Amino acid sequence: MLLRPDGDDTIAIGQPAHAWLSGQLARAWSPTQREEVILAAEQHDIGMAAWDSEPKLNPETGLPRSFMQLELDDHLECWSRAARLVLPQSRYAALLVSMHGTALYERRRNLDDVRVRAFLDGQRELQERLARGFDPDEVRRDQRLIWTWDSLSLGLLLGWQPFTLDHVGIEVRDGTLDPWPFSQPRVSVRCEGRRLAGRYDQEAAMRAALEAAPWVTLEIELTAPAMPPASAGSSTPSAPRSGSSGPESR
Repeated sequence: MLLRPDGDDTIAIGQPAHAWLSGQLARAWSPTQREEVILAAEQHDIGMAAWDSEPKLNPETGLPRSFMQLELDDHLECWSRAARLVLPQSRYAALLVSMHGTALYERRRNLDDVRVRAFLDGQRELQERLARGFDPDEVRRDQRLIWTWDSLSLGLLLGWQPFTLDHVGIEVRDGTLDPWPFSQPRVSVRCEGRRLAGRYDQEAAMRAALEAAPWVTLEIELTAPAMPPASAGSSTPSAPRSGSSGPESR
């Protein structure tokens, strides 16, 4: 779950909703991506869906635990099932989701933890089976794209701007990406979240409040960098915007 501050309230965005936004970015990318790759972008956090439906309380904040606050066992459980949930849809998409999960853990500092080692060993064995017959260079390229869209979606929803997408060297600032990676000069993406008011001492009360919380739609508009005045058909950059029911993007 992503927690996006909005005044005194918090917009709780499910991980699958964030992944859906990643898929929208993938679909708009240039060059056009294979549907299996877009599917992986849309489904890369499917393992979090059950957890997001009954999130645990963070007693320090009085809010649901965000994806960055999950305890290790919970995080491993989510990622251990992710690829297998995607597998009935697409072997290639499941491979990319598994690789995304191992890439996340390879950046963690607890690689010596026996639970993490067991997770990585299991996922790498699964990847070896799923990858048979695919071009390794193409697989690695597509996995990096999943990482890029995931990072871009997180940055847009959590207001990280300005920030840089390291894998592709793209700077994101004020609703503009430079260099521009999309096939059209303007891209609109959206996802849904729930507006949660207040802080909670009990997990049951937090879950009940989240269940009853009003839904909001977050709409973000991205535009290509402005071209020099002599260039025809230039686009003027504008900041991401939110829908009337949601918070303003930064």
